[in-house]
Amino acid sequence: MSISAKAEKRTLSDAEVVEAYLTASMIPDPDAAAAYMKSGTIITFTGGREFDHPRGPTGFNAARYRWVKKKMDRFDVCPGADETVVYSIGTLYGEWIDGTPFEGNRYVDRFVVRGGQIVKMDVWNDSAERILVQRGIEA
Repeated sequence: MSISAKAEKRTLSDAEVVEAYLTASMIPDPDAAAAYMKSGTIITFTGGREFDHPRGPTGFNAARYRWVKKKMDRFDVCPGADETVVYSIGTLYGEWIDGTPFEGNRYVDRFVVRGGQIVKMDVWNDSAERILVQRGIEA
């Protein structure tokens, strides 16, 4: 077996599972992203919105942004007995739906990974506050 074939069979770490999910979701390719999640996983998005597939956040983001990407600054990994909690921390950049560019929008995503699959995801970011400021409302 070649070295590259052996590398392809390597199991991803929990942080790598999260990074692969986020990378696929930024394409956006929600079906590829879903391959890293256990079926039925609940994604709790900003504002408490719940989705059961990565298509939910992708559709929501399409109404808020022309496009959006994550600058993933770090992953904080908290291993437990049967699961690992992985935090992805960084900033969002892209264009609002009106075409105005933005960057530096803080985010924190919290994932629970069990058996090599994401089983829970929670999302927080500063987008709502930035939208308020755009509209002249002090956040």
